[in-house]
Amino acid sequence: MEQSRSSSSQIEPPTYGKYITILTIDGGGIRGIIPAFILEFLESQLQELDGEDVRLADYFDVIGGTSTGGLVTAMLTAPDEHNRPLFAAKDIKPFYLDHCPQIFPQNSGLLGSIESASNLVIGPKYDGKYLHGILREKLGETRLGKTLTNVVIPTFDIKHLQPTIFSSYEVKKIPYLDARLSDICIGTSAAPTYLPPYKFSNQGREFNLVDGGMAANNPTLVAINQVSKQVMDGNPDFSSINPMDFRRFLVISIGTGSEKKEQPYDADKAAKWGSLFGWLKQGDSVPLVDVFQQASSDMVDYHISVVFQALNCKIRNYLRIQDDTLKGTAASVDVATEENLDNLVDIGQHLLDQPESGVNWETGQTVTSENGGEKNNKCGLEMTKSYSKT
Repeated sequence: MEQSRSSSSQIEPPTYGKYITILTIDGGGIRGIIPAFILEFLESQLQELDGEDVRLADYFDVIGGTSTGGLVTAMLTAPDEHNRPLFAAKDIKPFYLDHCPQIFPQNSGLLGSIESASNLVIGPKYDGKYLHGILREKLGETRLGKTLTNVVIPTFDIKHLQPTIFSSYEVKKIPYLDARLSDICIGTSAAPTYLPPYKFSNQGREFNLVDGGMAANNPTLVAINQVSKQVMDGNPDFSSINPMDFRRFLVISIGTGSEKKEQPYDADKAAKWGSLFGWLKQGDSVPLVDVFQQASSDMVDYHISVVFQALNCKIRNYLRIQDDTLKGTAASVDVATEENLDNLVDIGQHLLDQPESGVNWETGQTVTSENGGEKNNKCGLEMTKSYSKT
């Protein structure tokens, strides 16, 4: 990988390199603005190393994303007319700032609050029409099997009550998974109470999808498992790799932030909510969805952290970048006011300069990592240099 890969149409299989490189992005609605800053920084560093035409899809064997992270994944990996990524990382933030106010139109005043509460009873908060239209416009007819590197996007099928993982590794063996990226992105972002479930058919298979965050809001473990499955299935691209040899993995997992340190809920408050409605509406949040998604993200981080620590890896194999200090509307998935969007921009910029952190699993609080708290941008740069030299 030392030479520029700007002319490559697809990434070389890991057989040609020392490591399996994985990038994942969590779900989180408009908070997708936060990882956009990390991605733009990483791509800019790779461009300094290998030339301005390179893109993140040239370096990662797998890019995975859930919900809003699934949308970002599609943007980074869908090909344009020249068979290069449709979006550069620097284009993601402007996309969110331009389109989120139309995806999540804000109702102001007392009537707006009444209408918002009413929608939680009679249907989702938003109809999703603008989101569906812009995804179909940008992604067109491109299907999963045409992405420029391997893609993993979790969804949840409410008809079968089980996850459906759209993996480009699987499309040859399971042809009905080779769906349009626009359909996959609409499905994985269909967050309950916010956007309507999405139904479509592909090659005779019907899908009834809701937000992939119901199964894997942090898709990192799903992405790793897809690679391990390819090893076990005898994929020749992985002929030199043991399925459990995590020392061959380099993983960057990017969260979309949470308000964990603010501790917005407790048992005393929740006991007074009583009916289901209380779990569906507390200020700008939906506690039931928050609980599912936070639990999913943290369990994945916990599992992967323990595995890599147990292997006593000699290099940095796993980097989780997350901000657990969001407050108020910044922690929402849909408050697309100009003020909140500007706030999320500031949070994304600030996160790059924060020291690397981890979770104290006894308290749930984020603490500075034991390595001395090197900044996220420096940690990410160290790993991208490893990618460039593989």
